[in-house]
Amino acid sequence: MKEKEMIFGLRAVIEAAQAGKDIDRVLVKRELQGELFHELLEVLTMHEIPIQKVPLERIDRFTRKNHQGVLAFMSAVTYQKIEDIVPLLYEQGKNPFIVVLDGITDVRNFGAIARTCEVAGVDAIVIPARGSVRVSADAIKTSAGALHSIPVCRELNIRDAVQFLRNSGIKVVAATEKAAENYTSSSYVDPVAILMGAEDVGISPELLKISDELVKLPVFGTIQSLNVSVAAGVMMYEVIRQRQLTVDN
Repeated sequence: MKEKEMIFGLRAVIEAAQAGKDIDRVLVKRELQGELFHELLEVLTMHEIPIQKVPLERIDRFTRKNHQGVLAFMSAVTYQKIEDIVPLLYEQGKNPFIVVLDGITDVRNFGAIARTCEVAGVDAIVIPARGSVRVSADAIKTSAGALHSIPVCRELNIRDAVQFLRNSGIKVVAATEKAAENYTSSSYVDPVAILMGAEDVGISPELLKISDELVKLPVFGTIQSLNVSVAAGVMMYEVIRQRQLTVDN
């Protein structure tokens, strides 16, 4: 990782957060204490920047300079809030089309999904602040630059974000092998959010519980699931297909 993508040192990270820099996450040494450290925690909490306590050795892997046990990763994009995006979409007379990614950690999958989102006219991508891929330079490259043109909303509480979508009149459809109905049986003509989960564990139970509908992509071979970026593409283009039929008719 290039050093321009990182900030290290207690005071440097505090000042970057206070200045409104787009910080993706901060690693801090587990045993770190002191007045300045507590000031750092207050600032990061205030600005909703994820904090991860790690062994010193992990920070040393990124830099051997005087990091003081604190290392911040800068975001390659400016994150937005879904609470700001949705009202604007309605004001503009749009029919909201959102993609929510729960626990996607593979950069290539994320980049591929973002590229399809941009091509498919998705209005925003929602990701959790913890346990999710970073919008890194590699992700932007894989997305063919799409991550520079589509809003990415990083939410500290992904459940609250999904509930906000539902409360805003947006139907949340979760793609999961646990579903009984095929994905083509649902309607995506009205405001919709497609919820996709990680390939290994899928969508978290708490999100499945509050989703409006659960749908699955049929499997006919011996492998029980599609690559998540492929599955996301199938779901997005079903939205396009149904909406286009409505326009044509």
